[in-house]
Amino acid sequence: MHLTFIRKTALSSDNNCPSLYKTDRDTYLVQGWRVTDPETLRQLDIPGHETVVEVPSDVLAEIARSI
Repeated sequence: MHLTFIRKTALSSDNNCPSLYKTDRDTYLVQGWRVTDPETLRQLDIPGHETVVEVPSDVLAEIARSI
């Protein structure tokens, strides 16, 4: 899989988190803050092979500008 970096959040300082990447498979990878809050997770139906991450809206807004 080849990744193309699209954007990291303006809230990031020296690292690249949260970030958005486009793949050569016509998909996106989202790097974000792991959601661990039990109340939030209770509201979701997450299979064992998946996880949930939280990303700022400025990162996701870049998808709309890039497609």
